[in-house]
Amino acid sequence: MNRFIEAFRTYLSIEKGASVNTVDAYLSDLEQFSGFLNGLHPARSIESAGMIEIRSFIALLLKTEKKSSAGRKLAALKTFYKFMLREHVIEMNPAELISIPKKDKLLPGFLNVDEVFGLVELPEGDKVFAMRDRAILELFYASGLRVSELTGLDIENIDINIGYVRVIGKGKKERIVPVNRKALQVVRQYLEARHSALKDKTEKSLFINKYGKRITRRGVGLIVKKYMIKSGINKHISPHSLRHTFATHLLDAGADLRLIQELLGHSSISTTQVYTHTSMDRLMKVYDDAHPRAHKKKDESSQ
Repeated sequence: MNRFIEAFRTYLSIEKGASVNTVDAYLSDLEQFSGFLNGLHPARSIESAGMIEIRSFIALLLKTEKKSSAGRKLAALKTFYKFMLREHVIEMNPAELISIPKKDKLLPGFLNVDEVFGLVELPEGDKVFAMRDRAILELFYASGLRVSELTGLDIENIDINIGYVRVIGKGKKERIVPVNRKALQVVRQYLEARHSALKDKTEKSLFINKYGKRITRRGVGLIVKKYMIKSGINKHISPHSLRHTFATHLLDAGADLRLIQELLGHSSISTTQVYTHTSMDRLMKVYDDAHPRAHKKKDESSQ
């Protein structure tokens, strides 16, 4: 690995306190850019690259990747060259004036109320892992946690009696999220089964895998996929979709957007506003299907 990239890794981990996932993502983006530079004629080193090379790299990415992905990689380059400037390796940041491509406006996938109720009730039985699966699905829908937040929960982070989870979210920001009684009941039953089944009573992770260790994000993804297949619902739903479902249903029920922002742990209200687009699209569809004049307009347009 390039020594400057290695130094950047240390900077992110030690000084910035970035998560392992963030560090890995940034370094992967830098290695991809280095590979692009090595393929140029003549080849360029990452410390000698300029604005032209960065623009060419982003243009190449946009041919095969989403704007959001290219934007994230440009953000990694901006951060890297800002670090290089601070360390006096370079005299100017070549990525500073390059604008990040605007993201494609993608509406999040979600389940309707009947679908999500059916999904969370699919795991059956009194075996510890069936109860774990039910608790995971219920807690997702009850709290709108990110999958990394859910897998990161320890037993001490959930208060069964008062009814909340204490979450460490992005940027290591802590927030308190209320949990409904139904989800708390399911989690309580799982915890009783977990205690009886677990050999290592010192394990602090709330959700465990078959080895008695903290469940991974991939493990949670497989659980959601398993029950989506069982449900017969023909939608592409991921763990993150359950977070979208939580927010969409709150908004539909009249919850304030600022409240939803707080519950989701969004630093900006603009991130939360995507749910208003989702609800507006659904509202317009209901209007077009139900309003007599809307029907007439459709009939006339087909003549």
